[in-house]
Amino acid sequence: MHKFFLVAGSISGAISVLLGAFGAHSLKTIVSPAALVTFETGVRYQFYHTFALLLAGILYERFHTRWLLWSGNSFIIGIFLFSGSLYLLTALNASGNVGLRGVGIITPFGGLFFVAGWLMLMWGILKA
Repeated sequence: MHKFFLVAGSISGAISVLLGAFGAHSLKTIVSPAALVTFETGVRYQFYHTFALLLAGILYERFHTRWLLWSGNSFIIGIFLFSGSLYLLTALNASGNVGLRGVGIITPFGGLFFVAGWLMLMWGILKA
């Protein structure tokens, strides 16, 4: 499973760089400054948790605790829910679609998965 986390983290890092470049160079001409800030928040948190996912993979290889396994899975879910919902909100803003603004309710759940991932990472280290 540690290789899965390492591969997923590597892919997430590459996606973060691509999305960051897209936001810095192309997206600012399409969306409002507020929507750009939302997008950049998604990229920033995806990048932070890419490193957390890589750390969980490295630690899981060494210690094999279920807490580290759950930590890595929580980081993956958090990236999809938190950053993914912010990317979707930005896309909706760019398209002028106002009917799905309720997507923003997903973002805090992604944040909870991030917090849970960090706490499980800590617990996994303490239990190892």
